Amino acid sequence: QVQLVESGGGLVQAGDSLRLSCAASGRTLAMGWFRQAPGKEREFVAVVSWSGRSIYYGDSVKGRFTISRDNAKNTVYLQMNSLKPEDTAVYYCAAGEISTYIRDYAYWGQGTQVTVSS
Repeated sequence: QVQLVESGGGLVQAGDSLRLSCAASGRTLAMGWFRQAPGKEREFVAVVSWSGRSIYYGDSVKGRFTISRDNAKNTVYLQMNSLKPEDTAVYYCAAGEISTYIRDYAYWGQGTQVTVSS
């Protein structure tokens, strides 16, 4: 059983940057980020393979968000730049197979709130 703990969420203004972190209790394969806004379905944001050589982003965050990982710390990061109000959501860290689908992730964090004001 792998436990994931996110941190780094908060309230920022449009155009600001924020970095999320997710610490895993053990070694993981791919690690990804999803987000869920009120009244909407959970949405894929980004994923990185264990090696870091394979990375994918959701269309809505390409060019603004960067995912990375430090395997020595069992931690994955999500650097979010040029934030927009529509980025407001609860952001979830997940570990599993490298995929854009929720069903391919076996472990999930509790989520961290990101709010972007206009």
